[in-house]
Amino acid sequence: MSASSPAIRTEGDSAPPYSVQASPGFAAWLNEAKVSLALTTYQIGKLFLIGAESEAALSVSERTFERCLGVAGTGGDGFLLAGLNAIWRFGNVVPPGRELEGHDAVYVPQVAWFTGDVFAHDVGVSASGLPVFVNTLFSCLAAADTGSSFRPVWRPPFVTQLAPQDRCHLNGLAMDAAGRPRYVTAAAETDTAAGWRQDRVGKGVVIDVTSDAVVCRGLTMPHSPRLHEGRLYLLDAGTGQLGLVDPLAGRFEPLAFLPGFTRGLALIGGHALVGLSLPRQNAVFSGLPLDDRLKAEGWQPQCALVVVELATGRALHWLRLGGVVRELYDVALLPMARRPMLVGLQQTGPINRLISRGPDLPLAALD
Repeated sequence: MSASSPAIRTEGDSAPPYSVQASPGFAAWLNEAKVSLALTTYQIGKLFLIGAESEAALSVSERTFERCLGVAGTGGDGFLLAGLNAIWRFGNVVPPGRELEGHDAVYVPQVAWFTGDVFAHDVGVSASGLPVFVNTLFSCLAAADTGSSFRPVWRPPFVTQLAPQDRCHLNGLAMDAAGRPRYVTAAAETDTAAGWRQDRVGKGVVIDVTSDAVVCRGLTMPHSPRLHEGRLYLLDAGTGQLGLVDPLAGRFEPLAFLPGFTRGLALIGGHALVGLSLPRQNAVFSGLPLDDRLKAEGWQPQCALVVVELATGRALHWLRLGGVVRELYDVALLPMARRPMLVGLQQTGPINRLISRGPDLPLAALD
């Protein structure tokens, strides 16, 4: 690490071992943006919170949540997390202007909707506050529910039956500013059990949920659609590209090539935070155009979070994860937090000792 690279303070469950490095400007950029980040890697079941307590220092708080995938902010007070068998809601228990053990935000798991293992991917917050998530196993969008594993709210027009078969590998979700699902991504327009696995190159699609129309084709394993300032951004993971989708023209316009399987996207101002994963060597994820381009241009694939300038497509800063970490899935913004702490579910951990009292509730309110 060079002298100008930021100091990194880590705390959490630690095992399995991982490493974190950052470019010299990453902490300063994050500090200036006045946000912290929630970052998931389902490969080792870790949720990371990344904060910049100063222009020269990063804090990393991590906990173990089995097969955590999608993560989405809930408007400043917390976030949602899609896990192995539940959608979790985390809340910040530190009042504005206060600290707890040196942390200006402490995120605690407060509510869970148990879904069973439906392979939930991206997650969003509806206008009513109810979690909406991509139910990949059943090839549909679903709402969390207290009386069942999930409630289907939409499915692609080419999927004829809700069955636990991952028919098209529905994965990505873009919510609009009003808290409504607007666009989703799928690996292919297939309607048979795991049919998308047969031919992944150039078969990926973006679908408008409000009209059932496929608004973009020709993608390769698209992920992480996001609406930002009226434009639809997307990661075409199988080609390693960040780009824009023009729904009217049905066209994907690349903005940047990045050295990895692009998955996990958050946007703030004129910048995109893009997650990169190392390519997998198996039948489903090998043989993609990304592999050929990496070889042709002499790039070494990376597992990292990269800050990209939207106007130029330049990669400005990076946070690199190593050790046992090979894949990232999602990233979300946590506004105004500089040194966040994450509380996990370990029976001997802080969740047993962190007790907060709410306002009194009149007895009559229980009637």
